[in-house]
Amino acid sequence: MAQLVNILMGSKSDWEVMKNASETLQQFGVEHESRVLSAHRTPHETAEYVAGAEARGVQVVIAAAGGAAHLAGVCAAHTLLPVLGVPMESKLNGLDSLLSTVQMPSGIPVGTLAVGKAGAVNAALLAVAILANKDPELKKKLKKFREDQSAKILKEILS
Repeated sequence: MAQLVNILMGSKSDWEVMKNASETLQQFGVEHESRVLSAHRTPHETAEYVAGAEARGVQVVIAAAGGAAHLAGVCAAHTLLPVLGVPMESKLNGLDSLLSTVQMPSGIPVGTLAVGKAGAVNAALLAVAILANKDPELKKKLKKFREDQSAKILKEILS
């Protein structure tokens, strides 16, 4: 079965956060691959990997990086697939990563999520929503996920 989502991160240390994206995709049964590739340290390999993603059946790329956080932008420059950027915590509490990811110049879009774990989970959920547009079974799973979230909140009791 083809990997529908590629999760890329600029450093192995990002896995502690990005495993949440992987686990979320697993909950929905979405095939994916997670790799460490750097916009700065492995630029040629990154470009080659992302440029070949569509031919491998990939439909969404999730890219996470900290600091200068150019990974999502580099990915978006080498594919027409949707690229979702997840800024990582950094020396500036992720603000530098967030700004680097969200401030893409006009013409090369990157969907930018929150810094850290919430961004990783939401990137996976957004990838699921994108895939669900063409997959009725996945759409049912996403609908049930949302219904379960609502039910959990409605059961909350404050004392």
